[in-house]
Amino acid sequence: MLTTDKLSRFTHRIRPVYIGLVLLLLTGMQQTIAQAPRSRVDQLSDEDVQNFYRRAQASGLTEAQIEQAAMSQGYTLDDIAKMRKRINQIRTLTSLPQNQTQIMGVGRTLPDDLSRRLDSLALTETDKDTSKKLKVFGASLFENVNLSFEPNLRIATPRSYIVGPDDEIRIDIAGASTGDFNLKVSPEGTVKVPNLPPIFVAGLTIDQAEQRIIARLRQGGYQGLGQAGSGTTANITLSNIRSIRVTLVGEVVRPGTYTISSLGTAFNALYLAGGPNPETGSFRKINIIRGNRVIRTIDLYDFILRADQRDNIILRDQDVIRVADYQTRVELTGQVRRPAIFETLPGETLKTLLSFAGGFADDAYRASITLRRNTARERRIVTITEEQIANFVPQGGDKYFVGKILERYENRVQIAGAVMRPGDYALEPGLETVKQLVSRAEGLRKDAFTNRATIIRERADMDRENLSFDLGKLLRGEIADIPLQQQDSLTVLSIQDLREPYYVTIEGAINKPDTIDFVNNMSVADLIAQAGGFQEGAKPSLIEVARRIRQDSAGIRTTMLEIYRFSVDRNLQIAPMEGNTPGFQLQPFDIVYVRTSANYEAQKQINVAGEIMHPGNYSIFSREERISDIIKRAGGLRPEAYIAGSQLKRKGQIIGNDLRNILDDPGSEENLLLQDGDTLFIPRRSEIVTIQGAVLNPSSVSFKSEYKFGDYISEAGGFTDNARKSKAYVVYSNGKKDRTHKFLFFNSRPEVEPGSTVVVPFKPLDTNRLTSGERIGIFSLLATVSIALINVLLR
Repeated sequence: MLTTDKLSRFTHRIRPVYIGLVLLLLTGMQQTIAQAPRSRVDQLSDEDVQNFYRRAQASGLTEAQIEQAAMSQGYTLDDIAKMRKRINQIRTLTSLPQNQTQIMGVGRTLPDDLSRRLDSLALTETDKDTSKKLKVFGASLFENVNLSFEPNLRIATPRSYIVGPDDEIRIDIAGASTGDFNLKVSPEGTVKVPNLPPIFVAGLTIDQAEQRIIARLRQGGYQGLGQAGSGTTANITLSNIRSIRVTLVGEVVRPGTYTISSLGTAFNALYLAGGPNPETGSFRKINIIRGNRVIRTIDLYDFILRADQRDNIILRDQDVIRVADYQTRVELTGQVRRPAIFETLPGETLKTLLSFAGGFADDAYRASITLRRNTARERRIVTITEEQIANFVPQGGDKYFVGKILERYENRVQIAGAVMRPGDYALEPGLETVKQLVSRAEGLRKDAFTNRATIIRERADMDRENLSFDLGKLLRGEIADIPLQQQDSLTVLSIQDLREPYYVTIEGAINKPDTIDFVNNMSVADLIAQAGGFQEGAKPSLIEVARRIRQDSAGIRTTMLEIYRFSVDRNLQIAPMEGNTPGFQLQPFDIVYVRTSANYEAQKQINVAGEIMHPGNYSIFSREERISDIIKRAGGLRPEAYIAGSQLKRKGQIIGNDLRNILDDPGSEENLLLQDGDTLFIPRRSEIVTIQGAVLNPSSVSFKSEYKFGDYISEAGGFTDNARKSKAYVVYSNGKKDRTHKFLFFNSRPEVEPGSTVVVPFKPLDTNRLTSGERIGIFSLLATVSIALINVLLR
């Protein structure tokens, strides 16, 4: 039996456990109730995986760094494993390179936080001072698919071609003697002509081999072959050339041994191997080694910059091409034509480097170049003047920057506003004062406001100041002329700049109502003519002009405007009304109103369709015409007309009314006045009733006169569990609706007529209600907590 003291100690012991279990219970409930989202990787499309794969590679990060960045943002090892699997699957079906490092992925679109983390890591691994990675000059030469340097095998073989094993020589003899031989050079370097001993041709040029073969043929029965007067000629050509094997070593992208045509050149072999490695290889020291001896050193800059191909020699079997490590590389950026990373050789200067880059850009600042040079411990800045460029020697790791000239003029003055030729002018002898500048701009316009002009001037501290003066007096010599300074900007205002834009407006029964620019001496008739004249329903005898009151008078006026009335005939002849001044002219901001005749009105129409004797469009005869009147004008209803289903549409809306009541009692309130655009439709009797909404089988069924509301619900399979039975209603074919009425515990259902639609609304969803799976999860968690509590109590 537990005493009070034991109970207290037990309670103190289990309190932390109890609190922990409660927290566990709350967490478990939250996790169980929340819908378990799919893995982020599962939400990725194949395109998303490929895009992130390429972006991660471009960042230069290792696989471990990318995984660390992802896990720091809450991605799991399971996500990473799934991404690995997705990448491998996609890579087998697409062109993703096989030799690239496998990486993992993160969400469907890379989250901003992880994206910033990746960018930060990538910046740490690269040069933070370089905002845009420069390309090594010449590297793109071997990336161009349209430039392979392959030899053209459809042209005649060069006569200097060296014959070797596996070449095929064709001998064509014509004349007094004939013969045709196709001879293949043996591995021993010989060709065998029938009935003659082998002829050694390996190592000879085509010309030398031809002379040797003809000499042997003369000894073998072809006397005088190829000699004048013999009547026998021989033509010796290569019918098929051999393949050779060359080896590329050193700093190339894909070192190895390659089989190429014996006409292949050094550039052709370099292209097949991907060219020099842009990271470590030299583009200017490429050795061709033949028989353990360097026979040629290639400088690719000669070809790139001057199209010089003298080093692009034809290779021989077993030649070796070695690309050395670069010795000196420098960066040249800024305002040059080809910013890049360049390789320099001993003896070359900064002037040479600028020529590699195509020289200065048009807007380059040439007075000096900024250099960032590495020292043994840090970097230092060097300023290279224009005079030092020719003799300055670059060092490895140098970074040269060519700046841009300032957006500033050393001798510019400006004039704007009401002058004949506004613009920029040079501050020079003969143009040093305001008067000279106005004269150079070909004088003032007629609308110039000469009482005040302004100069905006730049002070020595770069602040700007305003200088105002009377331009009229200055031009007349009444005040001293003002000397101009660099960057001065003179503005001459126009009179129109100092007032509102002047306009007049015409409205009402006019063909083109508009607001137009005001011009002096414009009459009311002039404005009417510009507006296209009167409309058909205009009342020319009643035209009003509303004018602003400009004069400032003492006290407060009760009138806001001045009103003038005119009578204008169709010929635009004005007859002023009493009190108006003859020769009336419009003033700025006047508004002219042309009234419409009180009895004039355009035709208004209503459309009558369906089971009517004469369907079609009808004009509304009077303002008192109603629905019953238009039915009479249309000849009445057809015998098959279903009056209860008739509809009146007004502005796209169905007006719910009962035509039966209208025809029985034309004086009823449902007999509406007609309006322009109304549509009256009288259908035939519909034999269908539609049931929709919260029923088991929404459908359309045939109308049965003995059926009640509940019978139609039964036809649709009855109510669903989430049906709002008490809110069910019926929509009749004439647009009216009738709902279920409730009295105490009884529901009064609406009547169902032919063509009706029975609607049963759904109950609103209970978003807080647990599903069966969620309830099972909570019960399981509660059982686990209970067992844990019991175990603690029994200790």
